[in-house]
Amino acid sequence: MQKLNDSEVRWGVIGVGNVCEVKSAPAMNLVPHSKLVGVMRRDEAKVKDYASRHGVPKWYTDAQQLINDPEVNAIYIATPPNAHLEMTRMAAEAGKPVYMEKPMARTHSECLAMIEVCEKANVPLYVAYYRRALPHFVQIKELIDGGAIGEIRTVHVNMKQVVEPEIITMLENNWRVVPEIAGGGYFFDLASHQLDLLDFFFGKITHASGFATNQAKAYAAEDLVVGSFVFENGVLGTGNWCFTSSHSAEKDEIILDGSTGQIRFATFGKGEFTLIQDFQEPQHFHLSLPHHIQQPLIQSIVEDLLGTGTCPSTGVSGARANWVMGELVKTKIA
Repeated sequence: MQKLNDSEVRWGVIGVGNVCEVKSAPAMNLVPHSKLVGVMRRDEAKVKDYASRHGVPKWYTDAQQLINDPEVNAIYIATPPNAHLEMTRMAAEAGKPVYMEKPMARTHSECLAMIEVCEKANVPLYVAYYRRALPHFVQIKELIDGGAIGEIRTVHVNMKQVVEPEIITMLENNWRVVPEIAGGGYFFDLASHQLDLLDFFFGKITHASGFATNQAKAYAAEDLVVGSFVFENGVLGTGNWCFTSSHSAEKDEIILDGSTGQIRFATFGKGEFTLIQDFQEPQHFHLSLPHHIQQPLIQSIVEDLLGTGTCPSTGVSGARANWVMGELVKTKIA
């Protein structure tokens, strides 16, 4: 795969919405040999405001114009998923590497099409599954690989959230629960992070099945998914995702059970996890998270593009999360 024949990654961002305020784009000016040089949004007032507040020298209301800017040599696509394939094709045809927000696309077939266009154009494709680079998850992987809890037996994901009032009252602005835009509901938005993280720990999931339903009828997308899955190394897993839960049942926890211990953590927490080894007191870890949460992953992308390192989250790995989600929601319960 062709990397950059340059000494600096000069980013152009398509879709500077909320995710670009703190989580991602500002880090592009903090990573060595990286610079944010242009941003795009269809709303001229909003893109001008973003560029002014973040000190970005160029702004556009047309994605193709940003992509064609000769100063821009890498594209970050931060739009909702329904635009990912089209924007990836445009960037790839211009010969520019692509960094894609998650979930990678609405469907696994769209992911495969994105991989294909990038391979044809010989440009790298990365996905914003930034948990692969966060320090506490890297440490958990090191503990797993080092045998801290023995042979892994099972994995369980337990995700429960309430329906917040603003989800209903502002539904027309909440693309995350519009399947035509997002591919599904909050399961696609949040479980994608969890399933990709487990892929990082244990390798790809080779079998998955489940049931999905719209139980509360608060919006069009599924709000309850249960399922099971098998990793390529033989580890078995289960998951229960409910997005219309009671306050008393709210939960964000993944449990990794091994032959000699257990690791517990929240996917969307504060850099904390607990290690429980047989016949020992539990150990609680708390690692600091970066202010710009995507910065470690963005740094790995810059190093990968410049030939000084590797990135753990690619189009190939990102597509696997979409495949698993598709299998888990395949059977719909009325």
